[in-house]
Amino acid sequence: MNLFEGLTDSQVRKLFILLGVHVYPYKQNEEVLPTIKSENIVGIVLSGFVQIQNIDYNGNEIIVENLTPENSLFGTNLSATNSEDFQLIAKEDSRVVVIDYDRIIDINNLKYSYFQIFFRNLFEIYNLKTREKNERIKVLEKKQIRDKLLEYFEIENKKSDTKYIHLPFPFKDLADYIGVNRASMFRELKHLKEDKLIEVKGRRITLLYK
Repeated sequence: MNLFEGLTDSQVRKLFILLGVHVYPYKQNEEVLPTIKSENIVGIVLSGFVQIQNIDYNGNEIIVENLTPENSLFGTNLSATNSEDFQLIAKEDSRVVVIDYDRIIDINNLKYSYFQIFFRNLFEIYNLKTREKNERIKVLEKKQIRDKLLEYFEIENKKSDTKYIHLPFPFKDLADYIGVNRASMFRELKHLKEDKLIEVKGRRITLLYK
């Protein structure tokens, strides 16, 4: 799902003017919008890949959310970004759109058909993000690392409807995402391969039990 789906290039330009949009480029590993904690804004990833990370008391990075052009929507009122413990990091070169939250909720904008389409897309992505958060909770609720991995694979398998899963991030980030020690997760992946439950080639995982 894309926030500008159903809009022509001309309508997107009008929308950007209406909402006073700003577009910012970021290099890989650069912090995105460090001022977001104090600003009432909504961010959209136009291209690239951005992570919301939590920094714990030991300085460890924990992945809170992955943001891509297909599911990107973050902000002070939408994500856990208003704490000093959180930061947004561009995991690859990225472009981010920034909109003032108050301009999005201005009811006067509803008279424009292109804004109505944009607002409907915004609502759809918000629902998608809610489902993704619920899916992650299901993974985190599992006690054993094997069960966490298999639950994650099952969720991704239902989305693709094939026995193949392509990880959207490196395996080390998968460990952070499911909330386990990296070395322990790699050992469990090795056991899953030895038990002929999965095959791994790069970021592609084949589910052999399907």
